[in-house]
Amino acid sequence: MKTDSDINLKNLLFNKESNLSKFACLSKDAVDLIPLTDKASPYRTSFGRDVHTIMQTNTYARYMDKTQVFYLFSNQHITHRSLHVQFVSYIARTIGRFLNLNEDLIEAISLGHDLGHPAFGHEGESILNSIAFENGVGAFAHNAQSVRALLNLENNGLGVPVSLQVADGILAHNGEMLQQQYYPCLNKTANQFYKEFELSMKDENHSKNIRPMTMEGCAVKIADVIAYIGRDIEDAIKLKMIKHSSIPREISKVLGQNNDQITETLIGDLISSSYGKEYLGFSMEIFSALCKLKEFNYKTIYFNPLIKSESKKIHRMFHLLFDLYFESLIKEDESSDIFIHFLKDRKNDYNKKTDPARVVIDFMASMTDSFIVNQFNKLFFPKNFGYSILSE
Repeated sequence: MKTDSDINLKNLLFNKESNLSKFACLSKDAVDLIPLTDKASPYRTSFGRDVHTIMQTNTYARYMDKTQVFYLFSNQHITHRSLHVQFVSYIARTIGRFLNLNEDLIEAISLGHDLGHPAFGHEGESILNSIAFENGVGAFAHNAQSVRALLNLENNGLGVPVSLQVADGILAHNGEMLQQQYYPCLNKTANQFYKEFELSMKDENHSKNIRPMTMEGCAVKIADVIAYIGRDIEDAIKLKMIKHSSIPREISKVLGQNNDQITETLIGDLISSSYGKEYLGFSMEIFSALCKLKEFNYKTIYFNPLIKSESKKIHRMFHLLFDLYFESLIKEDESSDIFIHFLKDRKNDYNKKTDPARVVIDFMASMTDSFIVNQFNKLFFPKNFGYSILSE
């Protein structure tokens, strides 16, 4: 039974959204991909509910032990996946606030955008993609896996209810392909989204050029770049890889010398260049400098041989674990950790409908950095028996 307070709260939410930009996506237009089982909360919009849903997932909790760019370091002051996601959310909501977009939708997309990222950052993603290709099960892209985690893997395989607009924003968030202007793909249907999702599971490059269906999705796509581009430089400085003075003068004089300056410059230019328009974008000067900064980061940080010295070992670890889990799955060895930690309570005939190689990839993609290392040590390093075979 509805109470007066419930009705008043809904009116407050409605009135707040009625003042949003004509380019914003309203919560009343949210499309549910999975039927809701819980009673709607009067305190949350549809997209606010998605925020709550995502934060309650086991996949979200594992952000805390997944690295962003720099792995195998003991320095606790460098960015991990959980902190990156918070940066993206804050930056995207700041953009949305000034452009009068839907901040609940922005937050939901932001918090869920990297759920599918495996251990060891993009290195782990690249390895799982090669494993998927080698085993004939398509591709592996972290943004597609993020959607898969929500719709197909969480809740023991039944999935959790999130809106089409949120799932679409997560799938389309990949910021590898920088653009000066980001136009939303308005009127995208659920069928179109599912087709893009399916193609992204088959081709690693497909999702890089997907356009979000909302301006809010565009805000997150851009915020992802803004969140990492300067922060990665600060992390590299903490790790004594580069110095602030390493940034070429032609870039620093436009964007700034440190993360705070770079972030402020990019956000300010984006807001002023996008206000009142049907797209989000940068001025030509700022966009040109941003492209050069990204090129600088790839050359001096991401492809730096100093942080790639352990890559062969990481590749070997992933492949050995994959082979072992795959063998256990084929043999139906329920004493294996893939059954104990992943398949034990899974419903919806997941293991019957899913190719064994994809099952193993799903399991490995869910692992945190420490979990996958612990698994490798447990399964491939000899165990010390202690003082005797039988404990006294």
